[in-house]
Amino acid sequence: MGMVVVISLPLILFCFILGFGCYFFGRHRGRRDVQTNPQVYGMPTPPPGAAAGAVPPPYFKPDNASANV
Repeated sequence: MGMVVVISLPLILFCFILGFGCYFFGRHRGRRDVQTNPQVYGMPTPPPGAAAGAVPPPYFKPDNASANV
């Protein structure tokens, strides 16, 4: 026996209209956000109160000669 699934035409049209509405609203909002708050790539600013010229110690990978065997 088979099962019959009935989906009404108004439901299909409502889903299409809702999908297009969300798409265009999201595109408009995304373009507005880019204009008002652009993304900046680079080094982050130091937190308040941090020393301006402080440089972290350099990282080095220890070699096998320094291992106690």
